[in-house]
Amino acid sequence: MASSSSWSLVMGGRVSLLFLGLVICSGEFIRPPPGKIVITQHTKSTSHPQQVHISAAGLDHMRISWVTDDKYMPSLVEYGKVSGKYDTSATGEHTSYRYFFYTSGKIHHVKIGPLDPDTVYYYRCGGIDDEFTFKTTPASLPIQFAVIGDLGQTEWTSSTLAHVGKSNYDMLLIPGDLSYADTQQPLWDSFGRFVQPYASKRPWMVTEGNHEVEAFPIFDCHPFVAYNARWPMPHEESGSTSNLYYSFDVAGGVHVIMLGSYTDYDSNSAQYKWLVADLAKVDRRITPWLIVLLHAPWYNTNSAHQGEGEKMREAMESLLYEARVDVVFAGHVHAYERFTRIYNNEADPCGPVYITIGDGGNREGLALEFQKNNKCGHLSLFHEGSFGHGRLKVVNGTSAHWSWHRNDDSDSNIADELWLENLTANTACRVAATAKDEL
Repeated sequence: MASSSSWSLVMGGRVSLLFLGLVICSGEFIRPPPGKIVITQHTKSTSHPQQVHISAAGLDHMRISWVTDDKYMPSLVEYGKVSGKYDTSATGEHTSYRYFFYTSGKIHHVKIGPLDPDTVYYYRCGGIDDEFTFKTTPASLPIQFAVIGDLGQTEWTSSTLAHVGKSNYDMLLIPGDLSYADTQQPLWDSFGRFVQPYASKRPWMVTEGNHEVEAFPIFDCHPFVAYNARWPMPHEESGSTSNLYYSFDVAGGVHVIMLGSYTDYDSNSAQYKWLVADLAKVDRRITPWLIVLLHAPWYNTNSAHQGEGEKMREAMESLLYEARVDVVFAGHVHAYERFTRIYNNEADPCGPVYITIGDGGNREGLALEFQKNNKCGHLSLFHEGSFGHGRLKVVNGTSAHWSWHRNDDSDSNIADELWLENLTANTACRVAATAKDEL
């Protein structure tokens, strides 16, 4: 793998100064010292798989992704239900990309299946003996999601992932900002190795944030080139033409929609038209839960990133409301905040619960200043500037439990929790939706 250390250091200095300048000049909030970045190295041979992670690719398939420095290694996954016995195999595709003076390794993606639900599988990549294992998601409810925004690769990220790893979660959802590479492409490799112990065991489903853009058109560095090459999601399976927005079903009762805050979303855009078609396909009698993730929050009382999601909210909020979306998760603001059910800046029992969870462990620190006189202040029920993660356990077709776990040095304490009632179980909301359909 070729890269330029001097270029990385120069670009790193420029990016760091840029963020420092934004914090100082804005005067909106002050972040405490964040945790140090944890840089991981590849210490094995060029043929060894590294940066292994998995994602759902249909109801009974998984996509296994990894990188090798050796460009001649096969895109092959062997797997089975018994350790060391791989009775099934699949081949896939590979890609690579250039960014300034950096050239990625060979990035492999292999779709395997059909797989049995709620089952442990053992697998290896490229014929190398290193064995990995993962568990498939259940075929029916209950299911438990872990939710982390603005992850990064710092000491705080290590703490967050350790706490998540102790829970019996089935799938991880990330509403944007993964590696915080910010043009320093070797940090994407470091991030992949950093999260491998967790991302190789459970499916990680992600959408993009602003730190994934990395666009320098004048130098032929296109937006999202690293993100799209390294983290393909099941957009084609959901009828989307872009890896920046997609949807999937899980556990027989949950439809998850990942929206893109950094691609077009107005009523004439491909994303908007796709969302209309995707929502129309959801039969809430069969799939009662509807969850949405995006990066820039539509509701926010923090001084950080005020109003950055407003245009997207104006364009798309009515679609989510009319579809009776149950909960909307966002990141971007490096803090935790939970709102009541909302529609169009007012409390509404038939609107989604809005939750900001951009507190995974990013290198920029926390956003601590919440505005007392914010126009949405009366809608905010709980907020705190701490690192942590969330867990959403969908118990059955009508009830789910949400909890936010604050990071401490050794423990992950529940600081906020809520029982959610599915909106299709709310007679008033269901009647209102039916009446609207009949007009």
